[in-house]
Amino acid sequence: MRNAVLWPVLFALVLGLGSVDAAPSTQASSLQVPASGVIGVTDAQLSPDFWIARLPNANASIMTRAELHAANGQRLRLEPSLHDLAALPDALSRRAVLDLIGRVSRLPRVPVFDMHGQPIPDSTLASLLDGLVLDRVPEQVMPRFGLIVDRASLRALPTELGAFTTRGDIDIDRFQETAEFPGTPVAVVHETADGQWLFVISPRYAAWTRRAHVALGTRAEVLAYAARTPFRVVTGARVETVETPEAPQVSRRELDMTSRVPLAMPLAPEQPVNGQAAYAGWMVELPIRKEDGTLGFQPALIQKNADTHAGYLPYTRADLIRQAFKFLGERYGWGHLHGGRDCSGFISEVFGSMGLLLPRNTGDQARGTGFAHHLFDAGDSHAARLAAARALQVGDRVYIPGHVLLVIGRLHGQPYVIHDVVDLRYRRVDGGIARIKLNSVAVTPLLPLLGEDGVSYVDRMTSIVRMR
Repeated sequence: MRNAVLWPVLFALVLGLGSVDAAPSTQASSLQVPASGVIGVTDAQLSPDFWIARLPNANASIMTRAELHAANGQRLRLEPSLHDLAALPDALSRRAVLDLIGRVSRLPRVPVFDMHGQPIPDSTLASLLDGLVLDRVPEQVMPRFGLIVDRASLRALPTELGAFTTRGDIDIDRFQETAEFPGTPVAVVHETADGQWLFVISPRYAAWTRRAHVALGTRAEVLAYAARTPFRVVTGARVETVETPEAPQVSRRELDMTSRVPLAMPLAPEQPVNGQAAYAGWMVELPIRKEDGTLGFQPALIQKNADTHAGYLPYTRADLIRQAFKFLGERYGWGHLHGGRDCSGFISEVFGSMGLLLPRNTGDQARGTGFAHHLFDAGDSHAARLAAARALQVGDRVYIPGHVLLVIGRLHGQPYVIHDVVDLRYRRVDGGIARIKLNSVAVTPLLPLLGEDGVSYVDRMTSIVRMR
């Protein structure tokens, strides 16, 4: 329902709290443009403390752990893009599996190029669809269960072939969907003829991944691992397990923010873990893939000075800002390419470090399932949109088509955001449009931002989602 939640922004319109500018581009004239070209941003603003210091009650809890758990349960029930693997039936219909595959396994509607800028022939694309072997999906599919054992790309089609819509621009691979991290449970519902690619359902996505990324076990042991306590959560952008020559499968294993790793059973003090004393590290248990592809477990160490936390972080505005800034400057990675993440992946991992389960993609996130949200359509005036932007609060998420921004505070009379963004565009004082190739997580003001078509972000807003 449009404008499902009436926020104080509506009162701002009625009471005139803050004047309405003729156009958002006029905001740029009051902002300095430093040598970086990133309008309105100085080095001091690149610290989370700069923004936290401006917040009253920055460390106050936004939602309790019980409220978070209830909200996650509601999203699992209501959000089609999320999957409760514990509730997955013992058998799925052929139609259900084909529908899941059909949502992602589609060819681009425009010509695409490979990594070397060469056009990908239609025959090659057609063969990728043939490789889905959909005729082999039985009337009843019995899901198998497994755990992801390393940082695993999930692909639209069972191929490593990159598909790019602009010749020579290899930032956005149209076959890349997302990535999952070690310990993520998945259900396997289909595979290619050679068995080297599996179609998996994870809690946040369903797509193709290499069989080598998955260790297959029983449903019970997979779900038990995902629910085990006590556990630590990776709260840094990424951490690694320690170097372990004695156990290569868990040596320097990369764990991204939100990775949930259960603690292993304690050993006797004199007993080393993979050749190393455990007193200065957290002994966790990681899944490994045995030679026959089945699931095993191996203890590993994470240094105690690494950025992890006992359970999920408290859900506060201060922690939200701190978590977001841990990605500052990281390379933009469409679908988690380049070891990074894209705008919606960035958002889902920042909130995920506090235990909030969000859909993977912007379109699904923007609906705000289970949270207060303000929707916009073509009938909303510029004045109403600008007033909504001025009423933004820290922690609000702003959605435009294909992009999401996180509000971190207010400065120079306007909201500032942090977001994982490719290009920064704004109107210069002389009327021309500046374009800065950021390709990273960056801090910017909101109001001056323009899309590729020259329309302001404010006038392109589709949704504002408030977590509380």
